[in-house]
Amino acid sequence: MSIVDHFVAGRPYTGSGDRLGPVFDPALGVETKRVRLAAPADVDAAVTAATAAFPGWRDMSWARRQEVLFTFREALNRRRRELAEIITAEHGKVLSDAEGEIARGQEVLEFALGMPHLARGGYSENVSTGVDAYTVRQPLGPVAVISPFNFPAMVPMWFLPMALATGNTVVLKPSEKDPSAANWLAALLEEAGLPDGVFNVLHGDKVAVDGLLDHPGVQAVSFVGSTPIARHVYERATRAGKRVQALGGAKNHMLVLPDADLDMAADAAVNAAFGSAGERCMAISVLAVVDSVADDLIGRIRERIGRIKVGDGRRGCDMGPLVTGEHRDKVTGYIDEAEKDGAEVVVDGRGVRADGPAEGFWLGPTLIDRVGRDSRVYTDEIFGPVLSVVRVRDLAEGIRLINDGAYGNGTAVFTTNGGAARTFQREVQAGMIGINVPIPVPVSFYSFGGWKQSMFGDTKAYGEQGVHFFTREKAVTSRWPATGTREFDLGFPQNA
Repeated sequence: MSIVDHFVAGRPYTGSGDRLGPVFDPALGVETKRVRLAAPADVDAAVTAATAAFPGWRDMSWARRQEVLFTFREALNRRRRELAEIITAEHGKVLSDAEGEIARGQEVLEFALGMPHLARGGYSENVSTGVDAYTVRQPLGPVAVISPFNFPAMVPMWFLPMALATGNTVVLKPSEKDPSAANWLAALLEEAGLPDGVFNVLHGDKVAVDGLLDHPGVQAVSFVGSTPIARHVYERATRAGKRVQALGGAKNHMLVLPDADLDMAADAAVNAAFGSAGERCMAISVLAVVDSVADDLIGRIRERIGRIKVGDGRRGCDMGPLVTGEHRDKVTGYIDEAEKDGAEVVVDGRGVRADGPAEGFWLGPTLIDRVGRDSRVYTDEIFGPVLSVVRVRDLAEGIRLINDGAYGNGTAVFTTNGGAARTFQREVQAGMIGINVPIPVPVSFYSFGGWKQSMFGDTKAYGEQGVHFFTREKAVTSRWPATGTREFDLGFPQNA
């Protein structure tokens, strides 16, 4: 059985740890390879490599750094299908979905190709007599990126192009559930001309994560994952004096008003709830619908669910398996709990007949009506193909429902009333808002991040805020006096 090594200083690295973790093909339900789990010494080796590479990469011209990233972009465009097949084999999402996540990651890479313009400073001449003032933005040094299993290519690419283009070096700790995409990206960057040690991949579990959070050589941490771990990352890394952006979990609502186009809303709900088997932090997991149109909308959604083909993502299916058997069983447990709480399971995915071996980690799309607001099915982030319906009286109750929740990642409203949409976007407490758009992930030149327990730290991912996160600003005040000296003056400096 093959073993996925770390990637340090430009080459595969076995490290000193003797622990291995299983990597499954979720559609087959079998272990296909194993991944090395880092020991503390391996963390130090990766950070040491990034530290050694930093001065050379920082001092390389903007033109040369951009050339490397552009070459990487072209190679990734040519070989994206190869990466998509790796993702499908380890995560389980269908090939079209895997290619879609690569495309969204590419958007950030293309944004970062404009970094010389984005990270430039300002200059003001003669702010005082003979005195000029200007600002420059400089890289931080070695930074850590800790990414989740659900987007093994896209989420790392939210951060890597921004960090690399601004002159930082990187240690990526991907999920141990689907580690191979990270190594593939590392090898492609090397082929594109990235110097050894500028980008390193460290595999592992909590030992690797905490090692990066504590390591004095790591200057900043970017994280995406569940809220409990995001809070841990934020608190531990900031205690160590690091800059942190920690994006956590979600319970995203889609509010449907009576005037909405119900066919559009039904299509959007199905796409947003069941795409990637619901394993998305921006998935719609709660359908908040005004009661007068609830039965009609549920009927349309149920009809569409009946046309979803579940199976191996390499066979042209619409929805693949969940990432592990353990996670599938956890999600199934929430459906069991909903029944005990008195909710109505309208479509039950537990008995789905999938196009794939019975050993695969299958769970079909599940629609649950009349979910109680105190049920764990409503309050918890399930992270699977489960759509809960909560009925509300009107727009105001829908907004209150969303704002009362612990999370504030993304939310959407479906309506043909511009006034209602404006009220919703002004009053709802979430970081990303969709108006007749179910998954409002911002394009690359805006920034991604939620509110409340969906994000810890002040700086969002990519876009302008990503530039600011990976750079520090220096303000310089400069005077070049004429030949000769002047008398000293102990007074407070003044503009003149």
